[in-house]
Amino acid sequence: MAEDQGSGASATAAVTVAGPPVDRAEEVLTAPALAFVAGLHRAFDGRRRELLARRRERRSEIARTGTLDFLPGTAAVRAADWRVAEAPRALRDRRVEITGPTDRKMAINALNSGAKVWLADFEDATSPTWENVLGGQINLTDAFEGRIDFTTPAGKAYTLRPAAELATVVVRPRGWHLDERHLLVDGEPVAGALLDFGLYFFHNAARLLARGADDPNSGPYFYLPKTESHLEARLWNDVFTHAQAELGIPYGTIRATVLIETITAAFEMDEILHELRDHAAGLNAGRWDYLFSLVKNFRDAGAHHILPDRNSVTMASPFMAAYARLLVRTCHRRGAHAIGGMAAFIPSRKDPEVNAAALEKVRADKDREAGQGFDGSWVAHPDLVPVARACFDAVLGGRPHQKDAPGPAGEVTAGQLLDIAGAGGSCTRRGLHNAVQVGIRYIEAWLRGLGAVAIFHMMEDAATAEISRSQIWQWIHNDVVLADTGEKATAELVRRLVADELAALRSGLGDEGYAAGRWDEAARLFEQVALDEEFVDFLTLPALPLLD
Repeated sequence: MAEDQGSGASATAAVTVAGPPVDRAEEVLTAPALAFVAGLHRAFDGRRRELLARRRERRSEIARTGTLDFLPGTAAVRAADWRVAEAPRALRDRRVEITGPTDRKMAINALNSGAKVWLADFEDATSPTWENVLGGQINLTDAFEGRIDFTTPAGKAYTLRPAAELATVVVRPRGWHLDERHLLVDGEPVAGALLDFGLYFFHNAARLLARGADDPNSGPYFYLPKTESHLEARLWNDVFTHAQAELGIPYGTIRATVLIETITAAFEMDEILHELRDHAAGLNAGRWDYLFSLVKNFRDAGAHHILPDRNSVTMASPFMAAYARLLVRTCHRRGAHAIGGMAAFIPSRKDPEVNAAALEKVRADKDREAGQGFDGSWVAHPDLVPVARACFDAVLGGRPHQKDAPGPAGEVTAGQLLDIAGAGGSCTRRGLHNAVQVGIRYIEAWLRGLGAVAIFHMMEDAATAEISRSQIWQWIHNDVVLADTGEKATAELVRRLVADELAALRSGLGDEGYAAGRWDEAARLFEQVALDEEFVDFLTLPALPLLD
């Protein structure tokens, strides 16, 4: 590797690093680490691209039939009696998990939060600038080595607690669909998923194992996002097997929790666990991406599939309750953890009224999940860790989980999973306006390198921005009439709302503050992904070229 590997284009053999300069990049982009990532790319990128093509074929089939069902070809897997590997000690108790990006301050706060697990996120909560991608890897290694600290411009210092008190790190790499344009192998961009996984595993797997089983960070653990089928889970399992063999790490050391955040994956929960059974730790109810996936896949399937205002859809909605019930029953039958989803409400340390309302909503959400049989759940802020813990403590007591509980009784049918109309609710101008506001604000922050953003007292990430823009597309293309005003949802109306929003932002920020942001770019991108005739699969795809 050339010495300037972190600055400008450089190459070793057929591996080219073309990212902008990043401090300490040479610690991450070592020649052996790049060779390891290149090996993953050469072994698995062809299959990845085939599976992405298969996604498009399946979406075409959904558009043709307007429905989905459990796979007849895998009925034997669903009927058979089998269980996943036993959880390692560090992952037996997961009653509270905190999520967030891998920046330095977040890393310290999350590890110190009192949560059992920190989902260290390279995916929806991270804007994948080259600096964020490499900086996150550096921060994780620094944390394991006990050398991470952070001081704010105001002089407030952040340091780690003793290792035994820290949360267990579970890394979420990017989904299969995202390329990393700053690293090329044989002239092709590497999958962001393989880069994030590969660099972390190469630099930390042996380091973590050396810490011993009593340490909360004693193994390489992962969350797998955006999975759409058991074949994609099989690809991950083969990646794990290959990676462990290459580095001499014992087979089965890796443990992965799969986010069930696509409607197609919801019909393959058993199959996904079966493919990963020697490496599986559980499934997670990724509710926000799940709603996005429903809209995306059934966007042209008629009125029965139109999602009402996002904020009116809760986990108590019948189709979401069916999804949660199926996830808990599937996991516990197979000896896996069932992990609940994210309540987007966040506390306020400045406004007691807002804070009290947020805490109550989160408490109600976590009480419901604990009562449904989930073994743990997510929060987005350290102040919410005690709230969620109390909810699960009340149900679990001294037990680490409730895998012995089968979960709510009753078969879950395809019709129940797809019954969006049964949720009730309505499509309103207020909801449309909120979608515009959230979408523009989130994309603008993402373009500046921020992936998790507090907007209107809720924690927004790429998933919630995806709901915003996909709902707008669906409402327009299905001639939705807004319940509160009687207007039809149209591209013209959305463009007016966008223009009004930009004017309000300029007025509130002032000309100088407005110019310091990327508001006009964000608005153009939002209109593109919400209004173009062709629905782009992920808003991050056209947004990536705008990042550093």
